[in-house]
Amino acid sequence: MSDLDRIDLSITRELQKNGRITVTELASRVGLSKTPCQVRMRRLEDQGYITGYSAMVNQTKLGQSHVAFAQVTLNDTSSKALAAFNTAVKQISAVEQCHMMAANFDYLLKVRTKNMAEYRQVLGEQISSLPHVLQTSSFAVMENVKDRGL
Repeated sequence: MSDLDRIDLSITRELQKNGRITVTELASRVGLSKTPCQVRMRRLEDQGYITGYSAMVNQTKLGQSHVAFAQVTLNDTSSKALAAFNTAVKQISAVEQCHMMAANFDYLLKVRTKNMAEYRQVLGEQISSLPHVLQTSSFAVMENVKDRGL
């Protein structure tokens, strides 16, 4: 991060707020003209600081309002077992996020479905059958209090 100056950091903050901002508006907000702003954006993309652009979607309006977190404990944590789990979990579309944890369990998954019945199906038929899964514990979200970008 030492390669980034104040303007680079301003560009990344503004793009996180609104990825559809025009380059002209972005340049104005960070105190540059259009061309130097475009050059900096391209450099930030090329160096991997900006990894992409996407739309924030209201999942509730799309019928995917149920969120649960699943703790997953594996029966084997060798590199080979972890790699097998990592590859397989990426194939489950209901899993929005998967984090390897330094805790008394191995992974924390954020799972989004339309309702509890669908979550139960995903947990029982997909997550529990992932390679090396020993145990799962579930936590259902009652209310989304803060979510980045919303």
